[in-house]
Amino acid sequence: MVDPADAIGKAREAVSQRAELPGMSLMEHLEELRKRIVHSALYLCAGFIAAYVFHERLYGFVQEPLDRLHIKLNYTHPMDALNLYLQVSLIGGAILASPFILYQVWLFIAPGLYQRERRFVVPFMGATVGLFLAGAFFGYHWVLPGALKILIVDFGSKFNPIITIEEYTAFFLSVILGLGISFEMPVLIFFLAMFGIVSPRFLWKNIRYAILAVFLVAAIITPSPDPWTMCIYAIPMLALYLVGIGVAWWVHPSRRNAKEAAK
Repeated sequence: MVDPADAIGKAREAVSQRAELPGMSLMEHLEELRKRIVHSALYLCAGFIAAYVFHERLYGFVQEPLDRLHIKLNYTHPMDALNLYLQVSLIGGAILASPFILYQVWLFIAPGLYQRERRFVVPFMGATVGLFLAGAFFGYHWVLPGALKILIVDFGSKFNPIITIEEYTAFFLSVILGLGISFEMPVLIFFLAMFGIVSPRFLWKNIRYAILAVFLVAAIITPSPDPWTMCIYAIPMLALYLVGIGVAWWVHPSRRNAKEAAK
């Protein structure tokens, strides 16, 4: 039987917690969004300028997988070389500025969170940057070299490769950014679980669909048609999904409410 006093106490607590959230009008939300976008753009510009100072080193970083195959990039337009330097500087600057940009994102969503939820700012920023860099590292050191070797050395062994700057840059960024973004799965699950959209039980119950989706993505990005290589790419993503289930259990409102009720 429910104790009326406990029920009244929990209701008062819920009201007090809801009172923590400041009310904002539509114009105030838009003004806050504009402010965060402007600050993020300034951080991105600063990161771009800092990265452009080292644009030749960044180009060497991009060129290294082709250097192992003794292939030089070609260009068909006078602007291609400059565009390459600008693109790698922009990506490098975005990575440098990412902690500051992510903090602006957090400042925008923080007014809609309870005080106890705002303590996740440091794990959020650390996990977001760390997982993206882990995905980019995985793509740069394993996926990209493997794809180039199979596509150029194996399938293209009877032909003379003429790889342009534009085509290689698009391929390079699709692999690096694609894997970096896909490694953000636990962060996405973090927010969905924190707002009660998904639960650990839901994620575990539908794990077979998640496995299917992961292997479909791995089949698309895998350079080799053999299943063993596809499994190599799918295993990290499956591991991140399982980590996401643990994150969902940690931040889901039902667990926090049960923990508070037990006190």
